[in-house]
Amino acid sequence: MRDNAAMSIPERSPQQAHARLAHGAVLIDVRAAHERAGGMAEGARGVAKDDLLAEPAAHLPAPNQEILLICQTGKRSADAAQALIAAGYSNVASVTGGTVAWREQSLPLVQPLLSAADQDFYDRYSRHLLLPQVGEAGQRRLQQARLLVLGAGGLGAPASFYLAAAGVGHLRLVDHDHVERSNLQRQIVHTEASVGQAKVDSARERLLALNPTIDVEAVRERVTSENIDRLLQGVDVVLDGSDNFPLRYLLNDACIKHAVPLVYAAIERFDGQVSVFDAGRQRGVAPCYRCLFPEPPPPEFAPNCAEAGVLGVLPGLAGVLQATEVLKLLLGIGEPLVGRLLRFDALGMRFRESRIAPDPTCPVCAPGVVFPGYIDYAAFCRGG
Repeated sequence: MRDNAAMSIPERSPQQAHARLAHGAVLIDVRAAHERAGGMAEGARGVAKDDLLAEPAAHLPAPNQEILLICQTGKRSADAAQALIAAGYSNVASVTGGTVAWREQSLPLVQPLLSAADQDFYDRYSRHLLLPQVGEAGQRRLQQARLLVLGAGGLGAPASFYLAAAGVGHLRLVDHDHVERSNLQRQIVHTEASVGQAKVDSARERLLALNPTIDVEAVRERVTSENIDRLLQGVDVVLDGSDNFPLRYLLNDACIKHAVPLVYAAIERFDGQVSVFDAGRQRGVAPCYRCLFPEPPPPEFAPNCAEAGVLGVLPGLAGVLQATEVLKLLLGIGEPLVGRLLRFDALGMRFRESRIAPDPTCPVCAPGVVFPGYIDYAAFCRGG
């Protein structure tokens, strides 16, 4: 409901507004560009509300010229009209019911001239664009982002699927393995036809079929100390889809060295855990993986999925949580899981959160510690 001040704003019905165009009135659509992409009142000029109010003189004729403002339903245009009247524009009115009412009354609409790329952008991400926390600026930021996804398996498959759909512009997928039929129970980016194919190639095909506007870089390599620096080059966030401790420690150390946030997850049977390690950018404030696990557990206490089994949907749950954290980091919104470990039990459907404090004696991420270099991570995890 509008307050009393807004109620005093002059209003015109869509029919009246349409008729006034023939008598020299100026009609301005104050919606955002992605909203106007769905159709505008014929004769309207598109100027987003914030741009209009920031510099009215750049968009409006003389202060006494008849100005009609239209939005989606009439609320924003009434607010903008009120602001313009306060700024000295004396002949301003809002179109009642906005473009919705204009369309319902079968008044003429036009499609704004957009490039094919812009039309795809506004159509594809329309639900993101409605979110104030994302909007066009945030979606463009996702479009420019570069993400390293280590592993195109249980975790990387669902996470990369959603991140591709969300419009993360460049995905670098790294995995040395090929698709086996036993993968299909949980690694949803692959299909029966992918059996025997390199996982990164299979994933690339499916992700581009979902969203052909992004870049997917398929890297069929085993991650080692020799290539990790190259793989991290130019990325904004790293998603850890690995399934063994040597690789997790290597990835942790490399992300600290390169000051890149690491989105971590691990799964087993019916249980999973997710966190974000950002010690490379927040020394002494954010913990790293070593602060949580200074030493790896004995192998008998940390079997992998091939040894212990896993409920097929469990990596999907963990991978989607990882994808959510990646988007929050790239957009700079919400509260990422930095310094928090989220554990979940799928059988009981219970979630628990534990705090993780940075270790002031951590050999890699403690303040003032110079990066010690990569080690023999396999020997470290064997206790050698």
